Amino acid sequence: MQSLADILDEYSFLDGDDRYRLLIDLGRDLEPMPDALKTDATLVRGCSASVWVYPTVRDDGALHFLADSNAAITKGIIALVLLTVQDRQPAEILAIDIADALAPFDLKNQLSSNRTQGIPNMIALIRETAVRYAAA
Repeated sequence: MQSLADILDEYSFLDGDDRYRLLIDLGRDLEPMPDALKTDATLVRGCSASVWVYPTVRDDGALHFLADSNAAITKGIIALVLLTVQDRQPAEILAIDIADALAPFDLKNQLSSNRTQGIPNMIALIRETAVRYAAA
């Protein structure tokens, strides 16, 4: 998986249609999420597309998220969000301002409001998961 900085470098040189293609490619590169995990319990509320996020815990205590969407561009947005937190310790995730990390992508101005309205809910779910595991 590329770093968020590498993707931003590429993203900043692209125009609108190519940015869409980059997001779609990022979504395609996500680790597959088994259909059995796509349940009401893993569904992110408030997204116009269906988005599922399922946390797992690695042996070292780091959180690893499986995620999917039924919309290609939304899946790419999920990939960006996960790049900021994937395989990090819960306390480390809580110290990251995910929205700030994504701000240089200017997603609200690059994409329709339908595609970006669920981002705060994705971030909230990830933070709630990190809080739960940090307290354990």
